[in-house]
Amino acid sequence: MSRTSQFKNRMLSGEFLAGTFLKTPHYVIVEILAQSQLDFLCLDTEHAPFDRSSLDQCIAIANALDFPILIRVADNSPREVLQALDYGAVGIVTPHIDTAAKAAHLARSARFGLNGRGFAGSTRWAGYATRKMPELLKKSQDETIVIAQIEEPQGVEDAGDIAAISGIDGLFIGPADLAVGYGKTGQNSKELKKAFLKVSKAAKTNGKTCMSFVPDAAKAKEWHSAYGLTMFFIASEHSWIRSGANSAASGIHEIKK
Repeated sequence: MSRTSQFKNRMLSGEFLAGTFLKTPHYVIVEILAQSQLDFLCLDTEHAPFDRSSLDQCIAIANALDFPILIRVADNSPREVLQALDYGAVGIVTPHIDTAAKAAHLARSARFGLNGRGFAGSTRWAGYATRKMPELLKKSQDETIVIAQIEEPQGVEDAGDIAAISGIDGLFIGPADLAVGYGKTGQNSKELKKAFLKVSKAAKTNGKTCMSFVPDAAKAKEWHSAYGLTMFFIASEHSWIRSGANSAASGIHEIKK
């Protein structure tokens, strides 16, 4: 079975999924990480210098290798959502969803229908005009993933209503932005812990997947135990490149003469 076509089912079933944010806009990094044990990548167009060409190249390689790709779009605009999905991403992660109205707008922008995602059969996602409309409509329903990022205190308060929106498949808890939103300088406050509990409960109650950014597997294990999270965006390739370089260099520097 296709890894990409089954990714939504795996996510919603509660399978443990490991991915990372990709910050370097180059297809070779995608090609290399597709050889790893990661379950997915998320191309970060919000905080990294991706343009349309680099996105297109990265998605082309990922699709050829059947490697699930999410795109964190820069904002909740229909244009950003449409382009990400037309490139061939299996889904989107959208920042700053802090009301049910924004969540409904996001879900509508990512789904076909009146005032929703514009239909085009000529895109990579649609197989470059080789697939019929009924097949594509079913593919969208079965495979496309829409994740709302909860990163403001207001989003925490409205988490239940956001999770209840049809077409929202997951809630991504943004720990750093939430910490800053609560006026904190770290991620161990009681306010943040309460936020995780509230958002994760909202997701579970509505049959949605709850996920977050974590620095490592140890934190993922901790947050699964405390909040039931099952999907994790682990650091980024920047952190892994630097960590690997430091480990190798330290080994050399520690050799005794």
